[in-house]
Amino acid sequence: MGNSQQVEQRVIVALDVPDEQSAIALINRLPQVSFWKVGLELFTSTGPKILEVLKSRQKRIFLDLKFDDIPNTVAGACRSAARYGVDLLTIHATAGRDALKAATEAAQEGAAKAGVQPPKLIAITLLTSISARQLTFDLKIPLELPEYALEMALLAQESGLDGVVCSPQEVAHLRQTCGNDFLLICPGVRPTWADIGDQKRSLTPAQAIKAGADYLVIGRPITAATEPEFAWKRISEELITVA
Repeated sequence: MGNSQQVEQRVIVALDVPDEQSAIALINRLPQVSFWKVGLELFTSTGPKILEVLKSRQKRIFLDLKFDDIPNTVAGACRSAARYGVDLLTIHATAGRDALKAATEAAQEGAAKAGVQPPKLIAITLLTSISARQLTFDLKIPLELPEYALEMALLAQESGLDGVVCSPQEVAHLRQTCGNDFLLICPGVRPTWADIGDQKRSLTPAQAIKAGADYLVIGRPITAATEPEFAWKRISEELITVA
C-alpha cells in the first residue's frame, strides 16, 4: 500500500446509528470516508433506502446482516441482497457448508439479474464480543478459540466464499493458513486512545494491518468521538506509518 489514501480506503466506518437522519448526518460529517458498514440496526430501521443514499454518493458498502438460517433461506436472502450492488455481504460460517455454497451461487444470480457486480461474500468466524471462556462454557465448543476461528475460516474458504470476519488477534494465523487472496476483515480494532467497549480480542489499527488484515471496521472510536473528523484523521495518520 503506497500512500495514505490507499490505507484510508482499508478502513470501513460502521454506521451504527438508529435511523436514516443520524446516518446522513454522519456521512456528511465525514466526507473523506469512502467505505461504510450498514448493520442490522440501521438496515432494519431504513431498509435499502440507506444503501441508495450511499450509492448516490459513490460510497462502497459493507452490508453486515450476518445471515444465519437454513440453506434455502440464506440463498434467498443473499440473492435479494446482491441486487443492491453492495461490495461486501456477511453470513455466519455456522450456517454450515450447504448454506455457504448456496449463498455464493445465489449472490452471483441476484447480481447478474440486477446487472451489478456480485458482492464479496464474507463469513463470520466468531463474533468479536465472545471470549475464549464464553466459547467453552456458554457455547460448549471444545476447541481453543484460535483453532475454532481457523476451522470456520477454512470451512468458508472451501465453500467458495471470498473471506471472513475475524478478530485482530486471529488475523496473522489466518493469513498464514488461508493465503493472500482470502479477504480478512477485522472489527474490534481499537486505537490506544479509544475506549475498548465490549470488544474482547482487540489490537490497534496499525497492528491489525501489519498482522495481515485487508480491511478494518471501526465504529465507536470514530463515530462516538467528540470530534469524529479528528478521530478519523488520527487513525489515518497512524496507518500511514505502516503503509
